[in-house]
Amino acid sequence: MSVLNRIKRIFTWWDGQTLNTQFFTSRHGKKVGEDAQGNIYYRNADDSKRWVIYNGEIEGSRVSPDWHGWLHRTWDEPPSDKPLVHKPWEKEHIPNLTGTMAAYAPPGSIRRPEPAPRTDYEAWTPE
Repeated sequence: MSVLNRIKRIFTWWDGQTLNTQFFTSRHGKKVGEDAQGNIYYRNADDSKRWVIYNGEIEGSRVSPDWHGWLHRTWDEPPSDKPLVHKPWEKEHIPNLTGTMAAYAPPGSIRRPEPAPRTDYEAWTPE
């Protein structure tokens, strides 16, 4: 790890894990599994705590529904040990895209490359 990355880890919490989390994980964490995005999931010895170390930006919506259920104790078995059965109509999980260029823009939005012309109002002009 470069010196710049070490300094970055000391002063930032939004990109990976903090030093305190790394220390706690190294002492008490037991790796349970990893998801497709590279996020790593841990629990302690008596399974009273469960947590995730994000691969990159810390954003809660990057946790897939399978792992979300395990983190919040909806089920006891992690998806790495007992994968969930998915229906053919289920879509792939995508993170929250709000605030990004890939966010949904409805028809007529100025964020669209070619916004549709507005026909639902007539602009007012002073006389």
